Amino acid sequence: MSSKTLRAGMSLVLVAMTLAGCASYSGLNTEGVSLDAKNLKAGQSLSGVTLSPAAWPKSDWWKSLGDPQLDGLIREALHDSPDMQIADARAHQASAAAYAADAARMPTLDASAGVSRSRLARDQDPSGQGGTYSTLRNIGASFNYNFDLWGGQRDAWEAALGEARAAEVDQQAAQLTLSADVARAYSDLGQAHIVYDLANEDLKRTKQMLELSQRRLSSGIDSQYQFQQTESLEASSEASLIDAEKRLQSAKIALAVLLGKGPDRGNEIARPKILQASAVALPSVLPAELLGRRPDLVAARWRVEAASKNIAAGKTQFYPNLNLSAAAGAESLLGDAMFGSASRFFNVAPTISVPIFDGGRLRADLDSRDADYDLAVAQYNKSLVKALGDVSDTINQLRDIGRQIGAQQHATDIAQDSYNTVVQRYGSGIGNYLDVLSIEQQLLQAQRQLANLNAEQIDLSIQLMQALGGGFQGETLTAANALPATQHN
Repeated sequence: MSSKTLRAGMSLVLVAMTLAGCASYSGLNTEGVSLDAKNLKAGQSLSGVTLSPAAWPKSDWWKSLGDPQLDGLIREALHDSPDMQIADARAHQASAAAYAADAARMPTLDASAGVSRSRLARDQDPSGQGGTYSTLRNIGASFNYNFDLWGGQRDAWEAALGEARAAEVDQQAAQLTLSADVARAYSDLGQAHIVYDLANEDLKRTKQMLELSQRRLSSGIDSQYQFQQTESLEASSEASLIDAEKRLQSAKIALAVLLGKGPDRGNEIARPKILQASAVALPSVLPAELLGRRPDLVAARWRVEAASKNIAAGKTQFYPNLNLSAAAGAESLLGDAMFGSASRFFNVAPTISVPIFDGGRLRADLDSRDADYDLAVAQYNKSLVKALGDVSDTINQLRDIGRQIGAQQHATDIAQDSYNTVVQRYGSGIGNYLDVLSIEQQLLQAQRQLANLNAEQIDLSIQLMQALGGGFQGETLTAANALPATQHN
């Protein structure tokens, strides 16, 4: 390269650097600042709760509920559910995007070869005769490379890689959500069976009352009106049993849908055992380690990091860009001269480009990336606040529901004893019909309330396992632990 050409190239570089200030991102800043979990106070809400390092749930936390059938159903759902297929596909999309962003940083090298046979018409032939045949042979290679002078291409790749990691964690979050949904649906199925049993027992009681009322009517103790009241009560009990059967079938179908199967799959599920509620305890390192135990929080942190890298990549668009392209090959009409010096060609084309005026497109793009960052930080903050709220609310409800169950069990036992006494008196002809009716309704209500409280305790136990991350551990995702806590200027 001659000194004249070198000086011309350097002049172009200097001019490009001078003009770089024409397109500027001055004044564009982010506003999002991530919350620090240590500043979110939860001590009073969690006071008095047992703390234990072993309180973090295991990855197969549902086994602690004590029903082997549930373990098989959750594994079936994780394998067959469309929800998991969707999560897997999204993770694949994000991984492919990261691969494409990495490939965009690499130079390209292309090769081509061809043969073209042609016949010239008279008006195409310089000799004016026409009918001339020619064969054009060519072979060549081309090279192109954009120099990553300011690291923008690397930032774009790291942003895509962060999104891919977030999508990978989303898979774990989807697994946790699905397993919790299956466990809760399984508990609902068990509750539906219990409600059906209570409705069946209630119908048996009303039939017994109807028989007693019939005898009392025949003996002249009760009136026809009282007998009709008992008939009406029996009809209501039959309607309640039909409703309980309907709800039981709906619970089976809902569970079958979560498994990714047809509604008939629900009929194949055996009646659930009575599930065991988890102990009311929290990890001693809460809330600090919750950041790495909840997949939704880990994914949100990765997205903040990815948005930060996107901003860095956007800023490099304002700087000069250097591109190098080159091509070499041979082209000849004569086969034996294909590789002769007269047939060979090459060109080298370094190019410097710099944005001068684009109508504000680059600023608008960077401003949009700033907004994406602020949104990612806000979503992270929302997830963090919600995570601590989920844990605190669930643990407080679990802490008191055991006492509720004890009190309700006592009330149910009293109602059962009262019912047995009043029915015995009624059958002996000395009791009051209204007393029987009132106590029977109290007993039914007490039994249903007790069943609801037991089901709620199991449901809260499942929610606590989910709120604590369901056994997810994000220690390997160390790069996401450092959040950009300050603004990008």
